[in-house]
Amino acid sequence: MLSLACILMGVFLAKIFSQTVSSISVVLTLFTALFLQILSNLANDYGDSKHGADHDGRKGPKRAVQSGKITEVQMLVGIKVFVILSLFTGIALLFSCINVIGLNGVIIFFIVGISAIAAAIAYTNGKRPYGYLGLGDFSVFLFFGLIAVCGTYYILVGTVTTLILLPAVSCGLFSVGVLNLNNMRDIDSDVAAGKNSIPVRLGYAKSKIYHYLIIILALLCSLIFVMFYKDMPTWRNISFVACFPLFLKQLFTVKNTTDKIKLDPLLKQLSISTMLFVLLFGIANLT
Repeated sequence: MLSLACILMGVFLAKIFSQTVSSISVVLTLFTALFLQILSNLANDYGDSKHGADHDGRKGPKRAVQSGKITEVQMLVGIKVFVILSLFTGIALLFSCINVIGLNGVIIFFIVGISAIAAAIAYTNGKRPYGYLGLGDFSVFLFFGLIAVCGTYYILVGTVTTLILLPAVSCGLFSVGVLNLNNMRDIDSDVAAGKNSIPVRLGYAKSKIYHYLIIILALLCSLIFVMFYKDMPTWRNISFVACFPLFLKQLFTVKNTTDKIKLDPLLKQLSISTMLFVLLFGIANLT
């Protein structure tokens, strides 16, 4: 859901600033993002199982390889299938928008696409997976925020305006927030597995402060966008603040949660809240 929300933000921004958007390119972009998200989930399942992060002491829900529902060989097949699907829809997307971004743009975004596939796999796989080095937050912010939103905008419009960086940052930070909740929940098992995520490095209490800053900054960036986008913002332009209480309520829940397993439902809640935020933000600013 997160990847789709971030792509939709790029689509909304393209409609806001350009009006003319290729429906085929939008559909192909959404499918590519969906396949990359599934690829990332499968690769993380496989990688964490191989590196020992998925063990009996893990507080989160049992994963496919860990539970024995899928063998490692079967999971590898699934990973390869979604690599192929991601490449297929990604290449089709580039052909569909070649008139918009030109040949140089196609080459650049092909490299970006390959990088996204590599990042999805390398997060928990290989001899030195970057997720185990505490670099997952940066990767999620980059690919789910800046690249997903700004990249979608550029593919659909053919240009980039610096103003779209603000909602891109919002989406990236919300995505980092979901990852942070996941890592806060798994902090004990990650310590045992040698997975040095940000919560492992900061500790549980400071990870909560980190989470507050992430979410509050994401909300502020969206408001700053409206201030710069409209000289005289109307109530309609900022009507998306109606969803802000959902984020603030979650912050209070995080603050009062001592049992880490109780963070698990908040991952889905934050993902749904992010999608709602994107939809309301887009509707509020479309004219």
